[in-house]
Amino acid sequence: MKSTGMVRRVDELGRIVVPAEIRQSMGIGVKDPLEIYTDGERIILQKYQPACIFCNGAEDVRLFAGKKICLSCIEKIKNEA
Repeated sequence: MKSTGMVRRVDELGRIVVPAEIRQSMGIGVKDPLEIYTDGERIILQKYQPACIFCNGAEDVRLFAGKKICLSCIEKIKNEA
């Protein structure tokens, strides 16, 4: 994990602002959905990607190395290797 040195406070409604530099570097735009995870004492935000990263298909999607890939694309990758 990489420290940015940026600190933000939680407001009265429980919101925080993700700095523009981080949003830009992560490709997060206005109104993009984010997934929220917890890992022990950590809160993790991740850009929501409901479908396969290659074909955008939403059926038979599996998580591989933190990325969502459908079985069809997995087979294509296997056949090209």
